[in-house]
Amino acid sequence: MEIIAALFMDDIELRSVPGPSTRIDLGGIQFSAPAPAPAPVTVAPHLVVLVWNPPEGKEFGALEVTFDFHDAPAAADGDDEPEPLARNVQPLQIEPGKFNYRLVRADLEFDDYRTVVATCRIDGGRAHVVPYTLLPPVE
Repeated sequence: MEIIAALFMDDIELRSVPGPSTRIDLGGIQFSAPAPAPAPVTVAPHLVVLVWNPPEGKEFGALEVTFDFHDAPAAADGDDEPEPLARNVQPLQIEPGKFNYRLVRADLEFDDYRTVVATCRIDGGRAHVVPYTLLPPVE
């Protein structure tokens, strides 16, 4: 299975068209947003991950999404990887030759206005990275 796109968004709608074929309409694609209140604040943006399973692909897999601050320091215990801000793992079952999507939502706690990076992987494979920047509230 392969991730073909991952985006933060407000809305998703599926519709059928002749063929048979399906259209996915995404609304409110975003890479930043104003905070709903002054920091510290918790936000829960919606991430959609679009996945394709090639005709020779296996039917089952696992999607893992970790959320980390872009400028996060290395972990204190000497590991190369810092502890993630949030993590979501969910099973995938997609017929070979088909597409599907998964919605991922995490409560992200911001102590300041900065960028979070969502790192998406299937079965520990290649990373697909999506940034999300929290901006100061609009007054």
